[in-house]
Parts: sequence; C-alpha cells; structure tokens
Amino acid sequence: MTRDHPASRALREANKAFKPVETKKPMTDYAKAQQSHHENRERLKAERLAREAEQGNRRR
Repeated sequence: MTRDHPASRALREANKAFKPVETKKPMTDYAKAQQSHHENRERLKAERLAREAEQGNRRR
C-alpha cells in the first residue's frame, strides 16, 4: 500500500484546478445540420421502439 505525499497530492489537485481550458471550434452549418439530423433520427427510433413494445404488450 502506498501513501501519497502531501506535496504530490497538492500538486495533482493544483494541476486539476488549473488545467488548460480546451476550446471547441465553432460548428459549421453542415455539422449543425448533421447533428440535428442524427438527434432527430435517434428520437424517432426510440419512439418507434416504444410503440412496437407497447403493441407487443397489448397482443399478449
């Protein structure tokens, strides 16, 4: 079992607190449209699966 030295623990915590902020590039119109399309497709898929599961429960 190893023990953390207080100095190394403090150094790790300081590095966590002061780590550089990653900036994201602004999305292009194409990327926004693709993301929107993907999210909409996933939402519709979830709704379809819920409907199919509901119909399967009614038949039984």
